[in-house]
Amino acid sequence: MKETGTEISNYPIDGSNLVEQVKYNDTQKQIWINDQQYFANIPNHIWNFYIGGYQVCQKWLKDRKGRKLSFDDLVHYQNIISILSETIEIMSDIDCIITKHGGFPFP
Repeated sequence: MKETGTEISNYPIDGSNLVEQVKYNDTQKQIWINDQQYFANIPNHIWNFYIGGYQVCQKWLKDRKGRKLSFDDLVHYQNIISILSETIEIMSDIDCIITKHGGFPFP
């Protein structure tokens, strides 16, 4: 997380930045933090990505419920989204390589 990934999301609406509730709109690919503000362009596979039993995008925001997100928080969250996208892509590449070489266990 020391390097910034390719930015894929945005945060288009100014407002309080207060995390009141965390909801995902699958149709519009948005993660809402309150009635007016959301992160846009979040594909379903990123929203539904789990690590260690936790849904990463949801947990990070839920841990900040009742808190106002700073500019740095907003940038950090968008970086998390970018890194998850790159992680999912790398995992897919690894799966393809494993399949290409006969799967597990390796010969």
